[in-house]
Amino acid sequence: MMDSLILSRMRFHGHHGVLPEERRDGQWFEVTVRLKLSLAEAGKTDDLARAIDYRAVHEQVRTVMEGPPRKLIEALAEGVAAGLLRAFPSVGEVEVEILKPAPPVDFVFAGAAVQIVRRRQAG
Repeated sequence: MMDSLILSRMRFHGHHGVLPEERRDGQWFEVTVRLKLSLAEAGKTDDLARAIDYRAVHEQVRTVMEGPPRKLIEALAEGVAAGLLRAFPSVGEVEVEILKPAPPVDFVFAGAAVQIVRRRQAG
């Protein structure tokens, strides 16, 4: 069984969306990531070198979220997942949830979110 490192509800301002005003003005997004990996050595040794530094995870997610505009939050989630798997070889699986809390729609709701799970390909 794999352990999980979770960074919850990181906030980023990005210029993503289908509508011109979303790309022009930008908006806030919330991102939660769950990295599946063994945390046993980090736990036994209390050594950051045997763990994944939260700051490095945040920076990797920020690269996508504050980077070039994308139309869909699905595309953002794919970019975040691919970047995390590329940056952290010890991670076997990543779950990414991206929430767009205030999309420009004419009804009231708590926001739109996508959640994806991607696994490292064997090979």
